[in-house]
Amino acid sequence: MELLWWHWVVLGLMLGLAEIAVPSFFIIWFGLGALLVGLVLLLVPGLSFSAQVLLWTLASVAMTVLWFKVFRNAGKTRSGQADEVLGEIGVLTHAVEPFARGTVRFQKPVLGSDVWPCLADEAIAAGERVKVLAVDGQLLKVGKC
Repeated sequence: MELLWWHWVVLGLMLGLAEIAVPSFFIIWFGLGALLVGLVLLLVPGLSFSAQVLLWTLASVAMTVLWFKVFRNAGKTRSGQADEVLGEIGVLTHAVEPFARGTVRFQKPVLGSDVWPCLADEAIAAGERVKVLAVDGQLLKVGKC
């Protein structure tokens, strides 16, 4: 069986389209591997079928591993972890009283939202700056700065 360079390019494009139809962000690496094999065959014609399949497999696995181990976490912002919220400064949009909820707004989103319900041990007026002291489920416990 002899595959030409354009066979690999077509396979790569089909796998890319499959990634659009089934957004798993996994198929794309096999498509890019096929495009790479097509490029190599264009530059080095006459590569055996087994070498082509081996190159496709190695390229696809290498790109998948690089994505999930290196690049995926490089620019990722952590969200959803309560410890990173402690100490954040926000402004009360609704006053808070002991045993009564208020609302705090942050300049940048915290745990995926920029507005959170909050509780405090003391009365704090709206417009005051507060610091997050603890996270209790869906509520933030705040205190004056």
